[in-house]
This record gives sequence, C-alpha cells and structure tokens, in this order.
Amino acid sequence: MSAQPLPHRDREPRAGARVVLIVDDTADTRELYSLYFRCRGFKVLTAHDGLTGVDAALRHDPDVIVMDLSMPGLDGIAATQKLKEDPRTQHLPILILTGYPMRGIAKGALEAGADAFVTKPCLPEDLEHHILKLIDPPADA
Repeated sequence: MSAQPLPHRDREPRAGARVVLIVDDTADTRELYSLYFRCRGFKVLTAHDGLTGVDAALRHDPDVIVMDLSMPGLDGIAATQKLKEDPRTQHLPILILTGYPMRGIAKGALEAGADAFVTKPCLPEDLEHHILKLIDPPADA
C-alpha cells in the first residue's frame, strides 16, 4: 500500500478574514506561524524587521500585530512605540512574542504600548488564543 498525500489544508482566507501581521527577523518563525494562521483562515502578512513592520502596518491596517523584540535596525520596542504614537496605527493591538522572559523586558514592552507579552517557545494554537483575546475580547471584558 503506497502512502497517499494528505489534502492541502492551506486555504484562501475567507472574505472578511482577520489580518495578522507577523514581524520577526527569523524566517522559520514567520513561516511556522504564517502556515498555521493561513490554515486557520487568517490573512497573513509578514515583515522581517521593525521598520518593514511599521510600513506594512501603515499600508495594510492589520487586525493584530505579532512583534518580535530583538531585530536588527528598528527593534520591537521602538517599532511598537512608533505604531502607538501614530494616530493611523495607535488603535492596532500589538502582541510582543519574544524569547526573553524577564519581567523587566515585559514591563518595558507594555510601557512602550504593547497590548500583550508572550514568551517563546509558543505553540501556534496558544498564540492564536492570545490573539483572539485581543481582537475578539469577551463581551464582559
């Protein structure tokens, strides 16, 4: 018996699909989360550094931004500050996703305007849970 290929589960985003912008300098991280969120029906945009991420947010107005902290050029803290200071993007929820679990770093990220702070490694389904809390908060929140 030969192995049969699995059906391709990556589908086109639904009309009105939520848009997530993933800003991370590690290609594997961008690819992992992009594949997962596309399979879940999200439209996914990616950027490899903070400056490109800020530009993508200005051009595409995503529903949520997943931002790494440690990136070349404009880091995640500076990119978050730029986005939160700009009236065109200050409403966008920003989730910091980083490998640095120190409280001081989390505090700095939240003071810069981040709406949530999550440490790596983070399973895609856990990240989705955090994202949905930001873009679809419970009615009693």
